[in-house]
Amino acid sequence: MSVINSAAPLARRDRDGTGTETVQDPRESMNVLPRPFQYPLTLLTGKPLPEQRPLRWTPTFHLVTATTSLVLGLLVSILGYALGGTGLLLLLPGWAVTLHGMRNLRMMIYHQCSHRNMYRNRKPDKAIGHAISSLLVIQNFARYSREHVADHHATGHMTLQDPTVQAFLVSLGMHPGMTRRQMWRRLLLKLVSPRFHFAFAVSRVLSFSKGSARSEKVIALALYGTAITATVLTGTWPALLLVWFVPLVPLFQISNTLRLCVKHTFPVAGQTDRRSRAYFTSLTNAIFIGDRAPSAALPAGRRALAWGRWTLRLLFVHAPSRYLVLTGDTVVHDYHHRHPRSTDWSNYLFARRRDAEEAAAGDPNRPPYHEVWGLVPAISHVFDSLSVADAEEFNVNRLKSVSKRELFAAFDD
Repeated sequence: MSVINSAAPLARRDRDGTGTETVQDPRESMNVLPRPFQYPLTLLTGKPLPEQRPLRWTPTFHLVTATTSLVLGLLVSILGYALGGTGLLLLLPGWAVTLHGMRNLRMMIYHQCSHRNMYRNRKPDKAIGHAISSLLVIQNFARYSREHVADHHATGHMTLQDPTVQAFLVSLGMHPGMTRRQMWRRLLLKLVSPRFHFAFAVSRVLSFSKGSARSEKVIALALYGTAITATVLTGTWPALLLVWFVPLVPLFQISNTLRLCVKHTFPVAGQTDRRSRAYFTSLTNAIFIGDRAPSAALPAGRRALAWGRWTLRLLFVHAPSRYLVLTGDTVVHDYHHRHPRSTDWSNYLFARRRDAEEAAAGDPNRPPYHEVWGLVPAISHVFDSLSVADAEEFNVNRLKSVSKRELFAAFDD
């Protein structure tokens, strides 16, 4: 696993079967597939081809598609529950589509609203933010907006003041000196731990309720009060638990935790430059999804096997990673940290490509972009950075003098 400079054409070195060493970007290697596959591959990988034209998405498009996904997922799950028997298998795609909608509402819409960047108008951005925080029971909008901008997008970025760092040190119990293997083991145990999920859920309720606006409380009480009362009176409360609370609590929190583990790398021990644009941009990488396409120079039999493996990994490893964890613009989160108030955020894939091209052209105000391919390598990359980080700088015992946030209050950004 390595971090790749996006300004350079290389991504992985290999032998093409003729003994000649070749270098090719994983996304560009997929150009051998038919043209109708190319835009879907761009959406899945998160990286457009150089010649592809922007799709011209709008903020409203993202809001509508996220909401539609949420509603469609709920309908599929309700159908599966109503059918019973083997029909319950429909809960699986229903949960996936519901979770995808929830995560896009949280990771894109809520996030942009907190920057007053959704419609660049305080009233609608605030109203949407209140509705989402109430629906998903996450940190209330005013507090999230204030702390996210003040601690995560300022000089406290990736210091003990940053909620991302606090989540690693306190919520996940990771610290400098741990090996990558130890961190992976701890992460996987957390993901299946009932205690972890219970603490996470309680923290969500606390971080929502403490200081939330009256409108947020009213919306939450109306939504959950009505739903719980109706299902208890009709005896359908198991449906509410299966259809809504499974994706809202354990699945949402698993996705949330995996996303936390790829957001940002920790600064190198002894780093003296802590103020420059190059320093801050070095702490965030794009996370693209996919494998380099098999070489056409391979013998026919090996090539067929390689394409079979490539397809299986695309369907069962990379697509779930993109759809359920690295949703929306999280694949190019590095662009957001360079341009948090970009008016073109809704066209994130192509906005990032354009900015990377300008950086590659030698613009001194745009440090080179970097990328990691694959969810698992991206997590390992972050773990490696924490492993060798300054133990004193990231000493968890110093946190009491820095922050008193509730546990898990800001796993996302």
